[in-house]
Amino acid sequence: MTSLDRRTVLRAGLLTGAGLAGGGLFGAGPATAAPAWQPSGRPVLTHGVQSGDVTADSALVWTRADRPGRMLVELSRRPDLRGARLLRGPLLDPSTDGTGRVRLRGLPSGERLYYRVSVESLDRPGLSSEPLTGSFATAPGPQDRRDVRFVWTGDIAGQGWGISPDFDGMAIFRSMRAVRPDFFLCSGDTVYADGPLTESVTLPDGRIWRNLVTPEKSKVAETLAEYRGQFAYNLLDEHLRALAAEVPQINQWDDHEVRNNWYPGQILADDRYTEKRVDVLAARARQAFHEWVPAPVNGPLYRKLPYGPLLDVFVLDMRTYKDPNDGNTYADPDRGLLGREQREWLIRELTRSRATWKVIANDLPLGLVVPDGPGAQEGVAQGDPGAPAGRELEFAEVLGAAHRAGVTGIVFLTADVHYTAAHHYDPTRAAFRDFTPFWEFVSGPAHAGAFGPNALDGTFGPQAAFVHAPPRANTSPAEGFQHFGEVSIDGESGDLTVHLRDRAGVSLWTTTLPAPTR
Repeated sequence: MTSLDRRTVLRAGLLTGAGLAGGGLFGAGPATAAPAWQPSGRPVLTHGVQSGDVTADSALVWTRADRPGRMLVELSRRPDLRGARLLRGPLLDPSTDGTGRVRLRGLPSGERLYYRVSVESLDRPGLSSEPLTGSFATAPGPQDRRDVRFVWTGDIAGQGWGISPDFDGMAIFRSMRAVRPDFFLCSGDTVYADGPLTESVTLPDGRIWRNLVTPEKSKVAETLAEYRGQFAYNLLDEHLRALAAEVPQINQWDDHEVRNNWYPGQILADDRYTEKRVDVLAARARQAFHEWVPAPVNGPLYRKLPYGPLLDVFVLDMRTYKDPNDGNTYADPDRGLLGREQREWLIRELTRSRATWKVIANDLPLGLVVPDGPGAQEGVAQGDPGAPAGRELEFAEVLGAAHRAGVTGIVFLTADVHYTAAHHYDPTRAAFRDFTPFWEFVSGPAHAGAFGPNALDGTFGPQAAFVHAPPRANTSPAEGFQHFGEVSIDGESGDLTVHLRDRAGVSLWTTTLPAPTR
């Protein structure tokens, strides 16, 4: 897949007064200094194609058009798409910012399938866009013990580090693609809506980092159009678009999709915002997330994705139900990060799961202390090694229930803290002891400032087996310390191997966990 040159960017309305994602692309945007681009001729698919939430028999396929039109998807078992079947998708229009997705059903399990997407003009029936192609592998069937491989990371375009062509853009996604994973788990902070970009940043060695900057990335996001522009910006990167066209995604959100360390009901004291109500901002951000990410629109953001007999992926939502970050040492089971309904769902589904491995995608780490000012915590850990309190109570309940039910094979995967690490949790080291030992692996950022390491909280007995963190805060992607993780499960033995890799794909540390015995 080729890069987006300036002409392509201009045609998509990305550097004009029409903006990245506003209604101006359809002639309904606000007046700006630069004239809005008026589309003519054939429709254009502006941001590539993506697939997501793939199961053994279904998948979501996504695209975006520059004007109203009908989404068309052709699907085949053959790379040349001969004999493809045609599916008529939704009408793409300004109500969803020109984005749309088709849910493909009745698919064969454990196969790579190929698709071609185009959009037929609404104004001129029969006139279609140039098609774009992609592929994805469906999950294995319930009895199909085949190898599984996937990657995970989070934290994209944060702390002022955007797409810099001089530094090979978001090259980590090329390295992730080279692993040839079955899917990509994005562990939150899929965008940085609160992180404006400047045109250039001087690096410690004197080199200049030059960002590609769009109107929506030049200020904190507040309007729906500005939130849409955060997602549109990331897809300007050729490496991310190439990965998205070949590797299905599982996406969860964290805080920067809205604003740093936000929680429901928060009223901002940040002078950069004219809209101070986080609930209003979060509603706009969530709409943009659903429009631009190939994830289900209906239902809660937490969900389980089965991946054959060897793997179930449990995707948590640790933001929608979150309590305030101040005074986290309460003993109230109705507060926390998950909420009662999600907590009960997680316990129920863990105990029902017969998969060898139960991967819990937690966008906030379990045992790392993540402060949010004096006396306040952003994450699970309360900052002391004592008995569970506050949000730790939720995870004590989950881990205790799983232990008593004999659940094995739990592994936590997370990002958020902008370095990579491997943590082993053991009740013999813990203040809370009613759980089965497990691992939590941290990997990130994908393309953002690097930080860390954070302190470990002893409540659940974590021990760091490996840490790779920068020597100073907000280290740029040009200086390394960008990370992703790779998980592979052997189809024959069931053993699970983890690699923690750097931006170039080099394995910094690895371990193999034997398949648990029941």
